[in-house]
Amino acid sequence: MDDADVPRWIAELGLPGLVDIHVHFLPESVTRKVWAYFDRAEEHFGYAWPINYRTDEATRVDTLRRLGVLRFAPLSYPHKPGMAAWLIDWARDFAARTPAAVPTATLYPEPGVADYLAAALDGGARCVKVHVQVGGFDPRDPLLDSAWRLLAEAGVPVVAHCGDGPLSGNFTGLDVFEQVIAANPGLVTVLAHAGMPDYQRALELAKRYEHVYLDTTMVGTPFMERAMPLPVDWPTRLVEVADRIVLGTDFPQIPYAYVEQLRAIHSWAQADDRLGAGFLRAVLHDTPARLLRVEASGMI
Repeated sequence: MDDADVPRWIAELGLPGLVDIHVHFLPESVTRKVWAYFDRAEEHFGYAWPINYRTDEATRVDTLRRLGVLRFAPLSYPHKPGMAAWLIDWARDFAARTPAAVPTATLYPEPGVADYLAAALDGGARCVKVHVQVGGFDPRDPLLDSAWRLLAEAGVPVVAHCGDGPLSGNFTGLDVFEQVIAANPGLVTVLAHAGMPDYQRALELAKRYEHVYLDTTMVGTPFMERAMPLPVDWPTRLVEVADRIVLGTDFPQIPYAYVEQLRAIHSWAQADDRLGAGFLRAVLHDTPARLLRVEASGMI
């Protein structure tokens, strides 16, 4: 129905709460710059993108709690050299003061990337964000070779925004990032936004590589259906990879209520009898909780 109704719905599914693998919390100075970018969305994307949860940090954390989000991955991403280590330090401190937040990390192709990433993993980082479009870098850069190997060995999921949506970049495209996956078979890759707009290619990668997952971030919401619609038989296509789909939302940057993402996922479960409530429980809690190594009572 609306955001206030979400906890009741979660309880009816028999879940202790939601686990959201794609949420953004950033240093205040960076947050302001990100929001300013979306305020000019018509220049960038050709359509408006009003941020629905433009509140202070404490209010945003409380909003997730009231929605029934049990744990979440607060993702950050650099756009220039020398920024990633700072963001990792900030994310570590944020997780330390925010019980629902899972420690996260990020990376950039630069000397020392494997060193600060190893330190982040040793410090408890359970998820890594890679934003190829914003970072403007080639994920195949040799400077990242040791970082990808490190992550593959650790089994820590990498949420990779590597598709061409909402804007393409010099090194976006699932064909590019597939080369990273193929070179590092153990790399646990979560294709952000289900590879938007190349949904079919994303599904093929999930079938081809056992450690590839798709997150639901913005996928199937009325807002994105206008610009990058799903195939009409999307629910049927999900059946074969139902255990590789995880909840992601892009909170707080979304231009609509959080519940709209849940409505979209619910509609997929209803559309094919082979999905149903079991699919919902897996997507909303079980699969992302396993990837992030969390349980209802805390960290596994």
